[in-house]
Amino acid sequence: MTSITENQRCGVIAVVGAPNAGKSTLVNALVGQKVAITSPKAQTTRTRVMGVAIEGNAQIVLVDTPGIFAPKRRLDRAMVQAAWGGAQGADLIAMVVDGKAGRGPKLEPIIESLKHRSERKWLILNKVDIAIKEKLLVHTEKLNETLGFDEIFFVSAATGDGLPELKAAFAAAMPEGPWHFPEDQVSDATDRMLAAEITREQLYHQLHAELPYATAVDTEQYKERQDGSVEIHQQILVGRPTQRAIVLGKGGQRLKEIGSKAREELSALLGVKVHLYLHVKVKEDWENDRGIYRDIGLDWVE
Repeated sequence: MTSITENQRCGVIAVVGAPNAGKSTLVNALVGQKVAITSPKAQTTRTRVMGVAIEGNAQIVLVDTPGIFAPKRRLDRAMVQAAWGGAQGADLIAMVVDGKAGRGPKLEPIIESLKHRSERKWLILNKVDIAIKEKLLVHTEKLNETLGFDEIFFVSAATGDGLPELKAAFAAAMPEGPWHFPEDQVSDATDRMLAAEITREQLYHQLHAELPYATAVDTEQYKERQDGSVEIHQQILVGRPTQRAIVLGKGGQRLKEIGSKAREELSALLGVKVHLYLHVKVKEDWENDRGIYRDIGLDWVE
């Protein structure tokens, strides 16, 4: 725990929004390094991810939540529960909206839930670099009429536009009090969890629409070798043999490429050499396996 110094501020911001609004990209940009994986595929973030940003004397604890949507399956229900769980006890709720898409059916469950919450609510219109200005202002007006936000910001998490002003405003909004985390800590994710997420991100990046959303990566073994390098064994779970073939690729080339890119990024993030071993397993009903939920950081939801 960091020692208490004069005038320190610290608080929690819950970052909520529909799938693909750019919440993870925004959190990573504010923290200054990667703490959450990103992908153009909706619902990439599955569990509550915490990033710690520092601005002047303020420590801003950003809770990047899974996108909130109408849940159909057990995995969906667990993700939505994690999202609202991440908003509990927050000093303010930041609703991130895709500025180009505006208000659509995916936003409705969030708007309904936020109407009954007492926390301060800020609206962050993201992706303003690709949004049409007139439409953006109409979206903003309609959303503000519905929820009455305390603050409204226009940003692009991808280009950095508007982020210094947003970060400064977040810092000023934090209550006075000692920092919750050491100055060099950027996330609450363990290295083991981060390793699984980095591999899952590569699956999404390299396979795009070929691979269904229902895949999981389980880090079975994570150990430090005597030479300081790290050895990681991971299992990629898919639902059908056809999906296993997609992940493997011709002669196993696709899996090699996924492993190579994930290893490269993990080495950079961890600052040590990484030995990564991947294998693909068909487990038809993995979404109903309590153990998998525990391993990927979700609560079991009936």
